Amino acid sequence: MTESATDRPDPKRDFGLRAARVADETDLTWRVLGTLNLFRLLVAVILLGLFFAASDPRFFGDRYPEVFAATAAGYLVFAVVSGLSIGQRWVNAGAQSATQIVVDIVAIVTLMHASGGISSGLGGLLVVFVGASSLVLPYRAPTFFAALATLAVLGEQIFSQLGGASKAAQYPAAGVLGAIIFAIALAAKPLARRIQVSEALARQRGVDLANLAELNEYIVQHLRESIVVVDGDDRVRLINSSGARLLGSPAVSPGRLLAETAPELARFVQDWRGQPRRSSHRELTMGAADGGSRITAHLAPLEKGEERRGPVLIFLEDTSLMNERVQQSKLASLGRLSASIAHEIRNPIGAMSHAGQLLAESDALSADDLRLTEIIRGNAERVSHIIDNVLQLSRRESSRPEELPLGPWLRDFAAEFARTLELREGELSVTEAPEDLVVRMDPSHLRQVLWNLCDNAVKYASETGGILVELRAGRTQQNNRPFLEVLDRGFGVEPKTIDKIFEPFFTARKGGTGLGLYISRELCELNRATLVYQPREGGGSIFRIIFADPIRWGAVEG
Repeated sequence: MTESATDRPDPKRDFGLRAARVADETDLTWRVLGTLNLFRLLVAVILLGLFFAASDPRFFGDRYPEVFAATAAGYLVFAVVSGLSIGQRWVNAGAQSATQIVVDIVAIVTLMHASGGISSGLGGLLVVFVGASSLVLPYRAPTFFAALATLAVLGEQIFSQLGGASKAAQYPAAGVLGAIIFAIALAAKPLARRIQVSEALARQRGVDLANLAELNEYIVQHLRESIVVVDGDDRVRLINSSGARLLGSPAVSPGRLLAETAPELARFVQDWRGQPRRSSHRELTMGAADGGSRITAHLAPLEKGEERRGPVLIFLEDTSLMNERVQQSKLASLGRLSASIAHEIRNPIGAMSHAGQLLAESDALSADDLRLTEIIRGNAERVSHIIDNVLQLSRRESSRPEELPLGPWLRDFAAEFARTLELREGELSVTEAPEDLVVRMDPSHLRQVLWNLCDNAVKYASETGGILVELRAGRTQQNNRPFLEVLDRGFGVEPKTIDKIFEPFFTARKGGTGLGLYISRELCELNRATLVYQPREGGGSIFRIIFADPIRWGAVEG
């Protein structure tokens, strides 16, 4: 036996019945009651105004003026009290609606009687009140109140005729009015159900849309990619948390100019907009807000067309993450190579160096021959030093970070370094660091990194005819991370080689191994720090170590 279409449950119909059962307490119910009461208030004010403004003959209340005025005034007071009750929810919606329709019927019929009966036209107000009340009253209540209104109109006609106030019978007009009231009451209820179902469905759709918007916002904010969306006026319309962090503005409000958040990026976007459509230059590499890394911006227009005046999606990529992967790959390659270097090169180099030393002890060698043995020993030591550095990279252990008060530690290091290299007073200076400046790093790693940087600074500064090396510590303005700088007055680094100085085996100085800066950066990254270079105004170099925030270290370890 198959189930007919009429027997199967209809979700929409059930949803409508459930909505109708709770309709008396919905927002629609209160809105209808509020609107109806506003109409009631206007009717009372207008009737009173017409009554007192007109002289004999009056528009309304010509039969019993005192009764009309008293009823209209009382009706106005009732409208004001009802407005307060609706606003404060003193009584539930069903009770308020029933009370108001009863008062409406009594007041309108009384005003109609005081104005000459059915011919005054005031009875038509009952159609409005009964019809509007049918939108919020329970299913059978509208017919009851329609019958009550009809009986009240007929009763007024009978009372007027028996009392001698009206000699002409107007029962047909009263009957027509009653029929209209019944028709409106019956027609309003299905309409009310449709409105209630539609509103409930719209409310559910609104909840779904709000949930979807919240989900989209959550997805955007937690994307691993950093994104920024700007409109045609270069105002930020959307930015996720990682993008704001890279730009150094944790709270970028929509509508803010991009130039206020990232001036360099804003200039690049403006230049890109001025280029022809066929131009493919859509990438920019710039410094991150923390000063310790580089980010690459990729532009993707969101509108097609020859003009680049529409919104633009900007992808921000932290190049330090990519560089870290590249460096790890290089380190792995060096690790595999180091074993072969140790076995295949170190022993022959040691034998050559030993043979050169023995040869130098011979009395039969001339001065030129001794010079050749010195060259052999010097280059053998240089190759051995390269091997040591490579082996150090391949077998380096994990860092053991400690909290170091940077000021006292830096003074001790400077004294040891100056004493070891026999520097004169003033050739190495230390700017007094804040007493509360604490960094978190492996002390041995920090000493090795700073020794490499200071040794390079001394060598390069001496090439200019004088040695002047400065050590300066403090906190960055963007995110308050501690930093340590090594400044010199050497010739600096050629702009075309800045991106290569931290690569292994790259050196611009004759006799160097090209591993000092590479090892220094690797040790910094092992301790969640960053080593960067920037030219110094007036000539020279600045190598800056940006330490990890000790508070964030504690959060990560906890």
